[in-house]
Amino acid sequence: MHKILSAAVGIVADRIFVGVTAAAAAAGALLYHLQGGDAVAAALHDDLNLFFVLAVFVPAVLLMSAVVEVMMPHGLVERWIGARSGLRGLVLATLAGMFTPGGPFVAFPLVLALLRAGADYGALVAYVTAWSLLSVFRMLVFEIPFTGIELPAVRFVTCFFLPVLVGLIARWLARIWRPPVGGDG
Repeated sequence: MHKILSAAVGIVADRIFVGVTAAAAAAGALLYHLQGGDAVAAALHDDLNLFFVLAVFVPAVLLMSAVVEVMMPHGLVERWIGARSGLRGLVLATLAGMFTPGGPFVAFPLVLALLRAGADYGALVAYVTAWSLLSVFRMLVFEIPFTGIELPAVRFVTCFFLPVLVGLIARWLARIWRPPVGGDG
């Protein structure tokens, strides 16, 4: 219980939390000034609905992340997408990102599990970049039906090498500055 309380105090004292809270309060005040109390009530109602969805969903995906982390053999992850995996690891992470279905609630818990299992920053940056820019599922389900094949094809071709390139940059940066491992808090 003490650990939970200290984590909560740490979150509330965090400058980012304070800044976001201040921005939200300012936006609420502006909304009240421009459109009145009914608009603020409607916005708070929508926010509350989203909060309840996230309150159920986030713990579930974090549990999934913990299960995946325990199930992943660390040696295998290190060999395939670890610091010594070379270009092969960046390409593999790119392919995995391209074919990961779902949104951020699937991708980022997987990133956390891979990080803890021994993946390096370059591979993880390549994965997230490929998931963001080259998602095959998003192209098939949303982009092509809405815009036709031309725009997604041009975007895909122009972005194809970016995940590996930014993965190489991330590996170089990780040699200069070793960021703290996230998710241990």
